[in-house]
Amino acid sequence: MTLIGAVTAVAFVLVFTADGWTRPGYHPVRHPVSALALGPRGWVQTANFVVCGAGVCAGAVALVNVSWPLSAAVGVFGVGLVASGVFPMDAMRGYPPGTPDTTPEHYSRGHRLHDHAGAVVFLALPVAAAIAALTPAFDVPQRVYSAATAGVFAVLFVEFGRAWEDDSPHAGLWQRLTILVGWAWLAHLFVLHQH
Repeated sequence: MTLIGAVTAVAFVLVFTADGWTRPGYHPVRHPVSALALGPRGWVQTANFVVCGAGVCAGAVALVNVSWPLSAAVGVFGVGLVASGVFPMDAMRGYPPGTPDTTPEHYSRGHRLHDHAGAVVFLALPVAAAIAALTPAFDVPQRVYSAATAGVFAVLFVEFGRAWEDDSPHAGLWQRLTILVGWAWLAHLFVLHQH
């Protein structure tokens, strides 16, 4: 089942990258990945969230024999991804096309739930990496890689948060760098522990 987790983690990145570069009016360097769940083609990213989350949850189950705390953290991450797909963010900052290029003063309930799900996703992953760094069952290179991932991911996420709050034209880029670091580690973890 860990292979399912690895495949869906890699597919998640490939899908939002291809969709983002080919979506009219969408600017990957500025707009977050979640904005792809809006508009006529929004179902693609919605499905991407749900499929990846379900695949990660399946992979998490297989990690129980390695470390139950790690399995739990990865599972929480997967559930957060599913919830991110179920509750889409509000239209804002010029996307979808025709949306005012501003941030709304008030958010919908769905958007607030999406934000909570996103917080779960972006906090659970570095926690999982930190747990892996402390897991005796892993060899030294895996533990060092996990520790580095936890640190780099946290720094990039803070930068993304700052860019998002400032409506930086590079907010989407910071988010993508964060995702790339975290999802690459997750895919590697799953491949390393195939059953």
